[in-house]
Amino acid sequence: MPYSLRPSVYLFLTWCFACASLADELYQGAVTDVSVVRKVEQHPGSSRLWQPYIALWKPKHLVVAFGAGIAGKTDIGDILTCVSIDEGKTWSEAAYVFDHSQRFGPIQFGYANPILYQPPGQAVIWCFAMRCPIAREHSEDSQLCAAYSGDGGRSWLPVELTMHFAAGLVVVHGIHRIEKDGHPLYLLPAHRNSLREDPHGVREQICLSSTSLLEWELQGFIPQPEAGPKVFLHEGALTDGDRPGELKIVCRTAHFEAEGKQLEPPRAFSSISKDAGRTWSPAHEELDLWNSVSKAVFTRTLGGSNLYIYNDGPNWVRTSLRYKIQPAGQGWSAEKTFFDAGIRNSYPTVIEHAPGAFYCVWDSGTTTRNRTAIRFAKLNLTQAE
Repeated sequence: MPYSLRPSVYLFLTWCFACASLADELYQGAVTDVSVVRKVEQHPGSSRLWQPYIALWKPKHLVVAFGAGIAGKTDIGDILTCVSIDEGKTWSEAAYVFDHSQRFGPIQFGYANPILYQPPGQAVIWCFAMRCPIAREHSEDSQLCAAYSGDGGRSWLPVELTMHFAAGLVVVHGIHRIEKDGHPLYLLPAHRNSLREDPHGVREQICLSSTSLLEWELQGFIPQPEAGPKVFLHEGALTDGDRPGELKIVCRTAHFEAEGKQLEPPRAFSSISKDAGRTWSPAHEELDLWNSVSKAVFTRTLGGSNLYIYNDGPNWVRTSLRYKIQPAGQGWSAEKTFFDAGIRNSYPTVIEHAPGAFYCVWDSGTTTRNRTAIRFAKLNLTQAE
């Protein structure tokens, strides 16, 4: 190439990179300070980055866990974490929590669906996830596994859990802590989907409990609706209910027999417990909460409002993320835009670090491919109003 052409080529390439960077930030929605935590290109051989979870170690020190998928598998791979000490402006290199290439004698596992949790007053972060034999195509019949970090997510030590609930499970949403008889009780929503591979299998939403985070047992089942066809209740988000002492779980839904087919109309279903998750009311349709077979955030804010973040549109499109707010004692707001950039987005997770102020993560993609990056952003409900 003649030297005289090199400056113009340089300027052209600079312009291309600037446009790519600019296009990455062109979006509509209430979130701010959007950044990319990790891209799939940073993990050679991985098919996707998906299902992130976020924790706050200390002010401005954030930890994000996510999965890096194995090519040829539906949804199993490695679990990794990235750390930011400047409130999401920059992110560290990824550290392994669970590595699928590690063998345990003749056994090798694939991993999915990390959940981060920091017990109040403890200088430790837990990462719960699922593991299943590496030969399986997907994670629908996994075991619960865990590791912990004492250095803010930079390194992790695995822990073998004691599981009194012996069946396979799927976990997606986080741990909810309550007080029972003066002691902490940790509740973890999960579901079972052995029906995919076994005609005599089950599809049901459950709740696990622990007093130590090391030993887990079945707490209760969420019953099917009293009327109408059975619903595949799964990926339930658990939080406080509207009345003192109540718990509420809001579930992703699909047809019971055809698990990937949305209901008509596509709505979330919910259930209430008044006895710390032992028994639950029959699931019922949430008329104001759209759900088209995709994970949605349902949480109670520090100010007492309910927050719901979800994908709009039909099942498996998963482009725009929207949200609604329900102030205490009132109805749900109109639909608002969380993030819309004309690209694929799904599986949001949030953590409230101050009243109405959230750190948020979700898996993102391109116009034609999903789950190629993990995104971070901030949401301030007061400013969004």
